[in-house]
Amino acid sequence: MIETVATTPFEDQKPGTSGLRKKVPHFQKPHYVENFIQSIFDAAKPEPGASLVVGGDGRYFNREVVQTTIRMAAANGYGRVIVGRNGILSTPAASNLIRQRKTSGGIILSASHNPGGPDGDFGIKYNIANGGPAPEKITEAIYENSRRITAFRIARDAAPDISVVGESRLGDTVVEVVDPVADYERLMEQLFDFGKIAALIASGFTLRFDAMHAVTGPYATRILEERLGAPAGTVVNGEPREDFGGGHPDPNAVHAAALINHLMAPNGPDFGAASDGDGDRNLIVGRGIVVSPSDSLAVLAANAHLAPGYAKGIAGIARSMPTSQAADRVAQKRGIGIYETPTGWKFFGNLLDAGKVTICGEESAGTGSDHVREKDGLWAVLLWLNILAERRQSVKEIVEAHWREFGRNYYQRHDYEEIDKTAADGLMESLRDRLASMSGQRFGTLVVSEADDFSYRDPVDGSISTGQGVRIVFSGGSRIVYRLSGTGTQGATLRVYIECFEPDPAKHNVTPDVALAELINTADVIGEITKRTGRSGPDVIT
Repeated sequence: MIETVATTPFEDQKPGTSGLRKKVPHFQKPHYVENFIQSIFDAAKPEPGASLVVGGDGRYFNREVVQTTIRMAAANGYGRVIVGRNGILSTPAASNLIRQRKTSGGIILSASHNPGGPDGDFGIKYNIANGGPAPEKITEAIYENSRRITAFRIARDAAPDISVVGESRLGDTVVEVVDPVADYERLMEQLFDFGKIAALIASGFTLRFDAMHAVTGPYATRILEERLGAPAGTVVNGEPREDFGGGHPDPNAVHAAALINHLMAPNGPDFGAASDGDGDRNLIVGRGIVVSPSDSLAVLAANAHLAPGYAKGIAGIARSMPTSQAADRVAQKRGIGIYETPTGWKFFGNLLDAGKVTICGEESAGTGSDHVREKDGLWAVLLWLNILAERRQSVKEIVEAHWREFGRNYYQRHDYEEIDKTAADGLMESLRDRLASMSGQRFGTLVVSEADDFSYRDPVDGSISTGQGVRIVFSGGSRIVYRLSGTGTQGATLRVYIECFEPDPAKHNVTPDVALAELINTADVIGEITKRTGRSGPDVIT
């Protein structure tokens, strides 16, 4: 039995770069979830009998929203809903299921690396049939629907039990509960030489994977320990919890400090890694070295051919505009395409679908390839392990050899979190107002060669995205980028990206703080950060 329930719009359901994100209590308002999901279905316009993938990272409120989504999908004409057992699906695993099962799309419940729990964050994102995040034309349609919605449709009966693998029915809709790991594991086995990685581990190679009490715990345990033979306990914090064990599931130097400290010890493991709330981000650490996300992207692109799934080479590389230009140097030297896009994985989708690129990455710890249409944390870990198994060098040796061959891009991201939104908007507006007059200005030894507000014309469909971040480029190629993040739920997050290039191997042992010191000071001067925000420094440096 289907109910049509009268409702009134909410004015704050505009999706950001990764869907709609708010605090849990906000989502718990009567009809808030139902309004947004109905707005998704009305924008998606599924064919009668279409299939839908549903799952999330297991954070607080995940199960309730999965059940609501199933009931609403049944009421909106979907013929099959494919859901991860207990409502669990990592974001890359969901993307894979959408593609493998040729569904019309999927709803992914996650706030990624943001904290969980009753007072934590929650998110809802719609992915289209290629497995990737909905493009802007669809998210705009969702938002417009949410502003004029008058009713939503929902099955009166309760959703079936989602704790047991198998099929059941809700009215005319088949609800199929699947093992969340199985299809993803099969895909990884097609891409990587599991035998060679297992032999590396059997030879005494040691590793540690911190799942941060998030969704990748079951995936890493199944693949690293049960398939590849890593000892039990290699995966730590492997049990997904609704509040991520009280931690912050962001694999960076602050929130993964315990892992990093473990790898910095003289007798630490050979390799360490972590992933985030929904499994799409990664941190790579070797004994004595933390690999920056931008360097990791470049190293993976330069060595991907060592894995069976990429043995024929890669077509090209795409990176988000704020990501360091280390990947550009790989592309230039290898004679392949390089594409600079706005932040947000949805911008890579057209390039991947058109075969223009194979490897993609963002400086925010996200890397992936054409195997799905999302970034993929465990995929990056397995590609690193495949490279290590082939080259039989340490992580540090591989990274330092990469710098000798391609040069080193010194790079940092400075995050100013939960700052006053009015102040943040004023800072960005002031920067934009000064762009036209900035060329030629001198700051210490730095001379501005160009300054702009990044815009992007999609080379596949011609769509244009503007206002994607302010870039200040100096003579010699150093640069500073300012942008406001779209992934937070409270106040505003200002991100400042600072980069310089050093071709001389004799100067590659300088610390980033030293190499970037003048740029860091200049970033505050140009952006008037201290003056406008009252902050004396960033909350997080990555």
